Amino acid sequence: MTSVGIDRQLRIRRTLEHLRHGTTDEVGDVLPFGPADFTDPEIARREREEIFGRVPSVVASSGELPEPHDFITRQMPRNRVVVIRQEDGSVKAFLNACRHRGAAIEERESGRCRLFSCGYHRWSYDPDGSLRTVTRSESFGDFDKSKYGLIELPVEERHGLIWMVDRVGAPIDVAEWLGPEMDAELASYGLDNLVTFRAEGFDEPVNWKIMQDAFIDNYHIQYAHPNTAAKHVHTNVQTVEDFGRHARMTSARKAIDRWLEEDPGDTDLSPYVTDGHFLLPNSTLLRQPDDHYELLTFRPHPTDPGWCRMEMRLLVPSIEASGLPQAKWERVWEKNWEILLQVLHQEDFPLLRDSQLAVSSADMAGMVLGRNEVVNQIFHREIRKLLS
Repeated sequence: MTSVGIDRQLRIRRTLEHLRHGTTDEVGDVLPFGPADFTDPEIARREREEIFGRVPSVVASSGELPEPHDFITRQMPRNRVVVIRQEDGSVKAFLNACRHRGAAIEERESGRCRLFSCGYHRWSYDPDGSLRTVTRSESFGDFDKSKYGLIELPVEERHGLIWMVDRVGAPIDVAEWLGPEMDAELASYGLDNLVTFRAEGFDEPVNWKIMQDAFIDNYHIQYAHPNTAAKHVHTNVQTVEDFGRHARMTSARKAIDRWLEEDPGDTDLSPYVTDGHFLLPNSTLLRQPDDHYELLTFRPHPTDPGWCRMEMRLLVPSIEASGLPQAKWERVWEKNWEILLQVLHQEDFPLLRDSQLAVSSADMAGMVLGRNEVVNQIFHREIRKLLS
């Protein structure tokens, strides 16, 4: 067993001890915070500038752009962008705006395109961003076309994910941002060998931090998801590694109960837990027992603190790697996807919309995070650091 595997088994056994004793990882004290964190336009503006305009965040999985000329469009907190796979396999990102009069060069959310053109005057651009055609050029006038290519943003592909800093000219170094522990963790998963079975986004009337808080929280499962997740995962039983900017959390699944009264010895306990990863500033990566992954990202609205974009991705082994017939492979993951959507739309989203309405009340007072909400405390601690 590798050192990563040994470390994981020790972590799971520590989680099992929590379950045996009715405990969980804790921090030293509660953490007060206020409703303005989710409603104040000035705080929201600073987050867009000082967080998303400075540090890498996940914009897509590599599997969403499997071939050259595949593209996606995104509304980032500061910019409207298009991300496209280049002929050489690299990835570039540009503002989704023509250099003539600013019209969008691509309206679709995703697709394949060898040439971008705006619908206003049909100026066109190559996938590398260079200006290719100026319509009616003989009457438009002379200018240096090399200076009017698409405006490029910094992106980097690493560990099967595509990361962006949402500011033109900003530096990007994903390995440095992740730090050695989380970089090694993601490297060990081989995410770049997985298939993105589904990816979908939802615009919700909820601040992005309320969303992020919900998906790093092991404390709510019994109460918010009694008929779904709570049937499979224990509530308030979690082991957490604080990596500074990021965190890893291990939650006990109820199948592990078979070992409550028995020493598992050398048994591999991986099938009995879900490993979660909080990736600052706005992503949660969940590793499920059968080695598929759920990636959740939460992106601020470009102007309104009361709205966000939530994106969910299901990353799974390919048909070839799974050994399943194609029809069965599709049935398995389609069912899994439908369950995820059901939990989101019937349980998570209604609760979180109500939370946003509550914190927007005129006389809403201070709130508090508990000692047992370790990853939530890490999230808020690190956001405060970035804003300071």
